[in-house]
Amino acid sequence: MTLAATSPAARTSWLVLIAISFCHLINDIMQSLLAAIYPLLALEFDLSFWQIGLMTFAFQVTASLLQPLVGLVTDKHPMPQSLPVGMGSTICGLVLLAMASSYSGLLLGAMLIGIGSAIFHPESSRVARLASGGRFGTAQSLFQVGGNFGSALGPLLAAFIVVPLGRPSVAIFALLAFAGVVILNRIGAWYGALARASVARGLGRTTHALSRNRVVWAIVVLAVLTFSKNAYTASIASYYTFFLMDRFDLGIVPAQQMLFLFLAATAVGVMLGGLIGDRFGPLVVIWGSIVGVLPFTLVLPYVGLGMTAVLSVVIGVIIASAFPAIVVYAQMLMPGRIGLVAGIFFGFAFGMGGIAAVVLGVLADARGIAWVYQICAFLPMLGFMTIFLPRRALLTP
Repeated sequence: MTLAATSPAARTSWLVLIAISFCHLINDIMQSLLAAIYPLLALEFDLSFWQIGLMTFAFQVTASLLQPLVGLVTDKHPMPQSLPVGMGSTICGLVLLAMASSYSGLLLGAMLIGIGSAIFHPESSRVARLASGGRFGTAQSLFQVGGNFGSALGPLLAAFIVVPLGRPSVAIFALLAFAGVVILNRIGAWYGALARASVARGLGRTTHALSRNRVVWAIVVLAVLTFSKNAYTASIASYYTFFLMDRFDLGIVPAQQMLFLFLAATAVGVMLGGLIGDRFGPLVVIWGSIVGVLPFTLVLPYVGLGMTAVLSVVIGVIIASAFPAIVVYAQMLMPGRIGLVAGIFFGFAFGMGGIAAVVLGVLADARGIAWVYQICAFLPMLGFMTIFLPRRALLTP
């Protein structure tokens, strides 16, 4: 372990962590807002489930194709001022979603939000690690919990602002994104000063005795685990409101409030995952999260409304706790490749979740939305691949 990661001089910069977490909140409000207004868009543009899935695909795959590339480039050439540029792309996407007159315009708006996310995540994840002061799990959790709270707020904001005022009101959220631009500009200045002082080159790097092939295989396993989590989460984000409306005859607003319960629970789970990971190691959290959620996902499609709400919270907490542990574990496997790790796990794996959303949309059109949730319940079984990951002890010299 490099001394820079744990020495007293490497203090946790809580103000920076809170600021980047807040910007993550803004970024993910915009992402979840897109999914939350799907019922509204479906009515206005007469969209089928596969077209809704294609919008999720347009957003997530755009982000996934760009994020690893952005991470590779910024690992070699840090770009602090790319952060406000990414948020600027999100602003353009929001305006287009509000004003589009065709389905192709909606797709382009979703892609612009995806581009903004692709630029934001690799460098902001690096900022979180640089500001961690050695508390890598806690820093990742705090950074990610902002995104989860943003994802949870999106459906509520859609329910109380966009649904009553109509689709053009989506443009209002561009003002919030502009506030993000201002904050990210200041964070970029802090990050740039740190890079110029050469602190960033050594902070938080680890060494291990694993072979290259073992590392590659472990990263593949982590990507599969993230896919299983994200595919299930994508099924909730894209189609949960439709499932609730179909199964329990709920209106749009109550269904979006139920979606809020799940997404708020994921925010709690993310924070717990980082704290527990710092105490007991990330591998413990990965095992407990992805495999531990299986009994609850298997039961969810068959219970009543009240128990559905309870299980939504339980599943959200458990399944979300894995992600900060997965990111920290991957950073241990790939020292000095923080941007690439962020690109893989915030980008590529989320893109695979987008592909899953399209497939699930096609299946929902063919077999019904309830059948889709019965099938998705088995996704956490992929969590048993955790057995192929190296033990934590192997990651220290």
